[in-house]
Amino acid sequence: MYRVFEALDELVTIVEEARGVPMTSSCVVPRGDVLELLDDVRDALPAEVDDAQDVLDKRDDLLLAARKEASDTVAGANAEAERTVGDASAEAERILADARARAEQMLADAHAESERMVAAGQAEFQNLTERSRAESDRMIQAGRDAYDRAIEDGRAEQARLVAQTEVVQAAHAESARIVDEAHAEADRQRGECDAYVDGKLAEFSELLATTLRTVDSGRNHLRSPANVSGSARPTLYDYQV
Repeated sequence: MYRVFEALDELVTIVEEARGVPMTSSCVVPRGDVLELLDDVRDALPAEVDDAQDVLDKRDDLLLAARKEASDTVAGANAEAERTVGDASAEAERILADARARAEQMLADAHAESERMVAAGQAEFQNLTERSRAESDRMIQAGRDAYDRAIEDGRAEQARLVAQTEVVQAAHAESARIVDEAHAEADRQRGECDAYVDGKLAEFSELLATTLRTVDSGRNHLRSPANVSGSARPTLYDYQV
């Protein structure tokens, strides 16, 4: 900041000592010297000014990255929940289909066996025929009972797998928690970014206000009667606030 005030003093000196334009309040100043001093002022400005602009330029990129991360987290949680539900449903259907197939095969075997025994009993005595029929009925009933038990076992297994949907519910709850955390993290990052930008802008605003007050004070002093009468000319360092 020392070079800023030094360059401003030199600019004031150039303007004060510049040759006036007749009949006007304008003056002729050396363009090259003025431009060189302005370049010095620009180079001497604090780096915080550029830092504040960089923060403003990167603000949208930071917000976009936070939103993308939250969206990816939500999509992953939803996909995992859907996969868990699909696996549980497919396993239940497979077990139920296997139980039905086994029961139907047992019933078919019972019918085949009963028909074989009936055909063999026709060549024997009446009592053997009746015994064969009774045995056939018993085996048919046993097959039916086995079929019913297999169906019941399949239904019980299906009910057990359905009860395991608590895992699916837990997966949904976990996905919801991940989504909430992702949204909360995005909000936190957005708040931190806004606070950082606001702080930098406040510092920059204070710096500009201080510089403007210094320049205005110098100009007011230059226009004061005491300064015009030829008293010692102060520098801008005398007006710092």
